[in-house]
Amino acid sequence: MTSPSSPAPRAPIEPALAETAQLMERTLDALLPEPGGPEKQLIEAMRYASLGGGKRIRAFLALQAGRLFGVDRRALARAAAAVECVHAYSLVHDDLPAMDDDDMRRGKPSVHKAFDEATAILAGDALQAFAFALLANPETHADPYVRCELVAKLAAAVGANGMVGGQMIDLMSEGEEIDMATLTRLQRLKTGALIAFACDAGAIMGKASATLRHALHGYAQDLGLAFQIADDLLDAEGDPIALGKATRKDEGRGKATFIAALGVERAKAQAGLLAEQAVRHLEVFDEKADLLRAVAHWTVRRRK
Repeated sequence: MTSPSSPAPRAPIEPALAETAQLMERTLDALLPEPGGPEKQLIEAMRYASLGGGKRIRAFLALQAGRLFGVDRRALARAAAAVECVHAYSLVHDDLPAMDDDDMRRGKPSVHKAFDEATAILAGDALQAFAFALLANPETHADPYVRCELVAKLAAAVGANGMVGGQMIDLMSEGEEIDMATLTRLQRLKTGALIAFACDAGAIMGKASATLRHALHGYAQDLGLAFQIADDLLDAEGDPIALGKATRKDEGRGKATFIAALGVERAKAQAGLLAEQAVRHLEVFDEKADLLRAVAHWTVRRRK
């Protein structure tokens, strides 16, 4: 079992992440409708936003969490695709001029640049609605109570007390000094809530016990904060070509980040501590959780 002082698990994380990315590409390509009819441009924009790139970390977490409880992989892929659709929608809207005003995403023009702002807004709206349709479909899980819980949990994760609420705090905090508690809440909502749902989804579908669900949720919460600190570090120090988007924008806009609050070295140390904390939550699981352990360590070492 991994301890705070032990080295990172040697699970083959890069091949596993690549496999998840390929699975998500196939799954989303099959699930999203082909462009056609008067709404063709909307569907083209939805596919443009959700296909052809991304780390697929949230999908990976949903798949690995469900694997702990023997959930059917095809059903898990549908739930993971729903998570990816919500994530894609959030990026489309975040990139808009009224939000973070980013012209590049995943090495290509953002949706509002490739199409237009109105199409980007509608494509984001449609991707969010599509995610809930996926979770509500019996092909995702035969038990209607499980499907209802998935829908309710996702709604909570992305709403006013979740991802969207975090984005609001982020916008309102630009140029302002906020305390560490507010900054932590901001990031737990904006980034961490959807990451937590990804882990919760696998446990819900596997009808896991309350104890095991609590352990996974604790893991996801610490992982989400570590992931956000790593993102802040990449914005401060990363290569825009490798990242596929502009860097060093947070400081220029006066964003509330862990880098601004702690400085680079303390932020790196904090990310490492959070990754170790996340791994400790998994002590109740056997080696099936090794990829979850490995991705926690990978999160704070990644370069893109």
